[in-house]
Amino acid sequence: MAEESPLVLVHRPPTMKYMDEPLTRYYRILTTHTSSDPLPLFLSPHASSVRAVVSIGRFKIDAGFLSRLPSLQLIVCTSVGTDHVDLPECNRRGIAVTNAGGAYSEDVADYAVGLLISFLRRIPAADRYVRSGKWARCGEFQLGIKLSGKRVGILGLGSIGSLIAKRLEPFGCIISYNSTSQKQSIPYQYYPDVVSLAANSDVIILCCALNDQTRHIVNREVMEALGKKGVIINVGRGG
Repeated sequence: MAEESPLVLVHRPPTMKYMDEPLTRYYRILTTHTSSDPLPLFLSPHASSVRAVVSIGRFKIDAGFLSRLPSLQLIVCTSVGTDHVDLPECNRRGIAVTNAGGAYSEDVADYAVGLLISFLRRIPAADRYVRSGKWARCGEFQLGIKLSGKRVGILGLGSIGSLIAKRLEPFGCIISYNSTSQKQSIPYQYYPDVVSLAANSDVIILCCALNDQTRHIVNREVMEALGKKGVIINVGRGG
């Protein structure tokens, strides 16, 4: 008799049904959104058989949840961040945890630059202005601001931060950064604290993950240093 395929618990939004088909080729799947029962009640008939969890979105995986799945061996996070997972408890139980790694880095870098251009050039506001008919009634829309030559401070020069810097260089932007440590091979100006970075920037782009060290890292002092005309773009993970 062929061995039964492993049972995988999938937590996903109802709209992401397309995720089920590739999984069902190799595994039996159990999706959390298919039942209106509380999660503990929903899991109880299957708890001892679940070998893996696929988490799409910010599904909290804490010690209480893990205790209900005694056979769990693997948690797959489709996000880069794992701050919704109790990693110490997983380590204690010998449960492996994976994430998306750098799969989204290029996309997030594109998105960050897109947000910056959109804000400076006031593209959404201009679109609303035209669609509302104000162009014909009130005349031309107020001009936006050019990106070229802007001083851009990157908070967190990791994979995503480096890709953003690379994209901004052709615009003639002056790049500087703050990170956990100065990177010797990087030509950009390094500032050892966020206030100094903000004081020497027109734009701050947050690329750091949310943790105990970065929570509220952009505070009143940083915003005052950046100034009233400063721009903050946040593509950091978590929160």
